[in-house]
Amino acid sequence: MIMASTGVQKLRSWQKCSRYIQEQRTRLYIVWKCSVILIRWKLEGTRFDD
Repeated sequence: MIMASTGVQKLRSWQKCSRYIQEQRTRLYIVWKCSVILIRWKLEGTRFDD
């Protein structure tokens, strides 16, 4: 019983870690995408100012 309980706890711990990693990857993707959009917007804006 103790071994089974420990295995379940490890699995739950891994699932929490996996969920956290996925959430951080999603946030990083959003920040990256917004940065690219802002850089492109800035570059296009400077082209029209010339």
